[in-house]
Amino acid sequence: MTVYVAEEFTTEEADILRRYFTNLDSPVFALVNLPEVVKGALFARYSRSAKSLRRLFLDEFVGELDISGDQSIDATVGLRRAEELYDRVFFEYGDDSVAQLGGIHLACEQASNLLTKVLEWGRLMSYLEQSTRYIAYDARIGGRYRFHRDPAILGSPLGTRYVGEMDRLFDTYAELLPKLAEYFKAQFPKNPDDSDFVYRQAIRAKAFDALRGVLPAASLSNVGIYGTGQAYEAMLLRMRSHPLPEARTYADLILHELRKVIPSFLKRVDLEDRGVAWSNYLGSNREAMDDIASRLLAAGETAGEEPLVTLTDFDPDAEVKLVAAMLYPHTHLSEVQITERVRSMSIDDRLAVVRAYCGERTNRRHRPGRALERIGYRFDVLADYGAFRDLQRHRMLTVEWQQLSPRHGFTRPESVDLAGEASAFDEAMERSAALHDLLEPRFPAQAPYAVALAYKVRFMMQMNAREAMHMLELRSGPQGHPAYREVAQQMHRLIADRAGHHAVAELMTFVDHSPEPRLERLDAERRAEARRGGGAS
Repeated sequence: MTVYVAEEFTTEEADILRRYFTNLDSPVFALVNLPEVVKGALFARYSRSAKSLRRLFLDEFVGELDISGDQSIDATVGLRRAEELYDRVFFEYGDDSVAQLGGIHLACEQASNLLTKVLEWGRLMSYLEQSTRYIAYDARIGGRYRFHRDPAILGSPLGTRYVGEMDRLFDTYAELLPKLAEYFKAQFPKNPDDSDFVYRQAIRAKAFDALRGVLPAASLSNVGIYGTGQAYEAMLLRMRSHPLPEARTYADLILHELRKVIPSFLKRVDLEDRGVAWSNYLGSNREAMDDIASRLLAAGETAGEEPLVTLTDFDPDAEVKLVAAMLYPHTHLSEVQITERVRSMSIDDRLAVVRAYCGERTNRRHRPGRALERIGYRFDVLADYGAFRDLQRHRMLTVEWQQLSPRHGFTRPESVDLAGEASAFDEAMERSAALHDLLEPRFPAQAPYAVALAYKVRFMMQMNAREAMHMLELRSGPQGHPAYREVAQQMHRLIADRAGHHAVAELMTFVDHSPEPRLERLDAERRAEARRGGGAS
């Protein structure tokens, strides 16, 4: 495994941490012996902090807790649990529902942006990932820039080239960051009513947004995960069959830590006739599909120029089915009968049903019921990897993505052009693509580490109308990154204009089609300061 830059703790700090973290020297660890609200708050703060979780706990949480009663606990040696019942019911009799009842908070630190997407694939888990909007990636850990160093690459003749080119990408990011910040300050002068802190935070976020595309997919992130034993088992089975070595390494680390806390739920993972056979099945299927796709699809065929978002599938009869589903719980008629009645209704009557079902939504969190799950949409998206990172985390939809590469080109923010830094940005993209192409023949699974986040990746998103309402309203908000705002806005237009589902589009009243705001994070920072009760220095 790549050398993990372990933190150093004083004797007093280590004594405190041992009570609540399953180890003090690994990038993967579980949280124990803490109230659920504390673990949740800790993870929420985690996503916006450059600190590790253990350091964040020491600096910002310990002082608020009464930890005197936990002095005799040492979580680093593993927790003892009464497992006889679990063994008999879960392992011997295979009652998987039991494994849905034990949840664990887990941290995975210094994980590449490729690995974070593997970690966040499962639906039935919760994730918080360190954000490029709040963290400056010019900072170093242990004197080194924050990117994954794959052991196989480093041990090859390409190792020196890999580290050198990665360093240059981070150098470019570090050099452009103050230049973009100065450009935005000139474009968006400070409002006298805003504190220096609010203004500074908004400018920093704008600069981070503009330059995140320079960062390679090898960039490191921290991920907080909450899931049940069953969800972790499914994650581990996938990760143990994954072609990316980093994923398999972290699977071993995760399994080791979880077995300190919920060992009964994970006994099947590495048994030859259970988990190993399951992982082998997943790996064999992937290899078979790689083979048949290469045989049946023209290898040299160039991908066509596609729009940002394409609506590839929808039901022309969707609005009839939607209205029928809305009426279904409020009558004793069969669905067939209701559907026939809806077909004979006037447009005004159908709209009246939709509007009654939706009601008066005063904010985007007021979402109507599950009738909207009756219909769905499938979109093919070609957006930069930075936007994909944000959209991929919506777990209640189906998302599939192709391997990241430079083949589809990259997006360069207009602000980089206006700041006069297009040539430096483009040079970084060329360096990224050249390194990818150098790595790909020998390290096909690891080559995407070299690809900058500004490069486009193709991915498919399939969702029902209820999830579309949630995602499009959230991701089109003015505080969002321009890259994914545009994706959400395009999807909303396609539902209305391409599918012709105007009633569905009308339900999504909080989709924001306004142009790019001046400082996306300014209003959010103002609200945060108001909640804090005053200015921050």
